[in-house]
Amino acid sequence: MSDTSLPPPELGEPYLLTPGPLTTSYAVKQAMLKDWGSWDSDFRDMTRDMRSKLLALIGDGASEYDCVPIQGSGSYAVEAMLGSFVPKEGKVLVLANGAYGLRAAQTLDYLGRAYHLLDKGDYLPPSGSEVAQILSNDPAISHVLAIHCETSSGILNPIEDIAAATRAAGRTLLIDSMSAFGALPLNPKALGCAAFVSSANKCIEGVPGFGFVIARIDDIKAAKGNSHSLSLDVHAQWATMEKTGQWRFTPPTHTIAAFMHALELHAAEGGVAARGARYAKNRDVIVRGLRDIGFETLLDDRWLSPIIVTFFCPADPNFTFQGFYDAMKKRGFIIYPGKLTVVDSFRIGVIGQMDEHVMRRVVDAARDALTDVNVSSAAPPAAALEERKKLAA
Repeated sequence: MSDTSLPPPELGEPYLLTPGPLTTSYAVKQAMLKDWGSWDSDFRDMTRDMRSKLLALIGDGASEYDCVPIQGSGSYAVEAMLGSFVPKEGKVLVLANGAYGLRAAQTLDYLGRAYHLLDKGDYLPPSGSEVAQILSNDPAISHVLAIHCETSSGILNPIEDIAAATRAAGRTLLIDSMSAFGALPLNPKALGCAAFVSSANKCIEGVPGFGFVIARIDDIKAAKGNSHSLSLDVHAQWATMEKTGQWRFTPPTHTIAAFMHALELHAAEGGVAARGARYAKNRDVIVRGLRDIGFETLLDDRWLSPIIVTFFCPADPNFTFQGFYDAMKKRGFIIYPGKLTVVDSFRIGVIGQMDEHVMRRVVDAARDALTDVNVSSAAPPAAALEERKKLAA
């Protein structure tokens, strides 16, 4: 990626320091200027090409899997995966350490599917040994749902360890890789993963409008009749696309055209490894810079993801998130509120069309923003640090 030290966005937009929607390239925006007929052969070709290019990102074994795009946000794709691949008599071990694992459990409530919730709170990942123990104790559990990167806290979960425990117990693994796929390696065959989901507006750097399920073809075929929903039926969507090349219902045509260009940029940058390396550099710059100012991260370094980082809010009584947010926005950066259950926090996303030069500007903006809101120290409450130390021990 070229030096982006000039104002990003050619249209004068602020940088989105969020986990998606995120800052996209001008070329991706331009790709949405053409209208497409949803039944036209050119658009059908685009859909087929998109599915093929996404499968190319999963490594060996791609011939055993297929890609099924689903209209809507990422949560639509998660619900489609759960409703399609977990039979009505199934039971899911939900591994949660933040809002998105808890949302998956809520989704299963709506679907009427049984589940066991392992809630690790905001600070810690689930371990393979915990998964193994739960599965050993409960033979009714048929599926395990893991969150690849929990964006409410920024935890990068140990997917390989979780997958190994799930395989050893003979259960079926499902992965929510919404905020990780495209920047972190994910080989479903090596993991023994039946299906995973991601979204257009995350690490591929497209715009919102659809998610996608990548699943073993045998599991897609076996999912016929499972779904609770007409529009979120993965098997029905796949069968129609295989037969006609068309989406069953109106597709987000402009979003898909933008995503195709985003995939080209992803490949030109060097694929998953290069995209992940840029994001990791962004993370390192922002973490080091904000710590130098006095901020503290929620997580130990070993759990920090190259996607989004959660910082404690300062203990200074003059600090309010809204005041800090407004001061950052004035300087061209939109940050994300915290989504934790125990402490006040905010989040800085490090994905999107940004590089280390931009992140250094973010650090400078944060320093100036503290002055704007009359905060003399960015140090968090002592109790927050004590809680982190206790749980990380």
